[in-house]
Amino acid sequence: MEEMRYFGYICPQCGKPVMAGRSAFVLSAAAVRIECPACGKAEMDIETDGQRFRLSVPCGLCGKTHTAECTADALLRGRGIGLACPETKQICCYVGEEDQVRRSMEELAIRAEKEKTEQPEAFTDNVIMYEVLSELKDIAARGGISCTCGSREYGIHVRRDAVDLTCRRCGGRLRLPAATDEDLDRLCCQMTLTIKGR
Repeated sequence: MEEMRYFGYICPQCGKPVMAGRSAFVLSAAAVRIECPACGKAEMDIETDGQRFRLSVPCGLCGKTHTAECTADALLRGRGIGLACPETKQICCYVGEEDQVRRSMEELAIRAEKEKTEQPEAFTDNVIMYEVLSELKDIAARGGISCTCGSREYGIHVRRDAVDLTCRRCGGRLRLPAATDEDLDRLCCQMTLTIKGR
C-alpha cells in the first residue's frame, strides 16, 4: 500500500480545520493543491523540484499566506513536521502521519478559536496610556486644566488611543493622543491644558 502524507491547516476565511491526504507518489510527481472544502476560498499549494518542497500555507492564526520550504525527506518520511506562523510564532500547519496530524489539528482548532475570542488590549499601548493618565493627574492637581469659557470643571473620557477632556459647562473638548512615546513627550512638556470652549 502506498504511503500517504496528511496536511492540515485552519482556513483563514471560514475558520474551519482543513485536513487532506496525498500519496508520496502524487506529491513527488506534480504540484498539489489542497483547498478548504467548506468555503473553497483558501488553498494550500505544494510544489517540488525533487529535492525540496515549497509550501504556500493559508494561516488561520494571522490571516495571511506563508511560504515554507523543507526537504523531501522531512515532508515524505517520519512522524511529521509543523510549520510556524512568523507573526504569532505558533504552529499553523501540520504535515505527517494521519493520526499525528489529526491530533495536532484538534489542538490547533481550539487555539485558533481561543485567539479569535480573546479580548484585544484595552489600549493601543497600555504603558503609554497609564503614563498619560498619570501626567494628567499631576497637571490637574496643580490646577492646570481649564476651559476658554472660564470653567475649571471638566470630565475625562478614556478612549483606546486618546483621552478627551470635556468642559462640563460649555461642552468644549480637548483630545490628547495617548498611543505613542511622542504623545507622552508632548504632554509632559505642558504645564497647563486649555480646553477650547464652544
